[in-house]
Amino acid sequence: MGKIIGITGGIASGKSTVTEFLRQKGFQVVDADALVHQLQKPGGRLFQILVEHFGEKVLLEDGELDRPLLASLIFSNSDEREWSKQTQGQIIREELMVLRDKLAQTEDLFFMDIPLLFEQDYASWFDETWLVYVSPDVQIERLMNRDQLSKESAKTRLASQWPLEEKKKFATYILDNNGSREQLLSQVVTLLEGGDAHARD
Repeated sequence: MGKIIGITGGIASGKSTVTEFLRQKGFQVVDADALVHQLQKPGGRLFQILVEHFGEKVLLEDGELDRPLLASLIFSNSDEREWSKQTQGQIIREELMVLRDKLAQTEDLFFMDIPLLFEQDYASWFDETWLVYVSPDVQIERLMNRDQLSKESAKTRLASQWPLEEKKKFATYILDNNGSREQLLSQVVTLLEGGDAHARD
């Protein structure tokens, strides 16, 4: 069985920069968010559950889910967050497990990009976990710019995930993304070459 590395971070921490780089290097990267998108498409395992739970108000005219509305319904209500974590979380875990087991048969090394890796207890799946880290101020600023959010909305969105400071305690390696893209990717190269320059203290 191949080596499996879990990659995580927070919203707007720069995780996609790392995963795009790994793909360019020829590695397989399972993207949990992309999987969720597939499952939430009409006919997908999550689509029906979400429509039954929230009603047809979460549908756009073309029959697709209104993702921004769905996100705001879930993010703004702790009961809905818990429901989503339990219900969607279980199905996502099952589907990710299928992908993991399939790749483990063919790849010597592959990656799984899971935003809620620590929150939803995926750490035991991996030989190593990499955390893409930014300071809270940088994270809020990037999120506001990326999603055109107010500071208040950005903070609410971040509050739904564990703080990156908390995740640092659990990660095998920490990739510091407070600097430039080049600085971030040089840390990735170091880890791929077997160095551990950025191992957790």
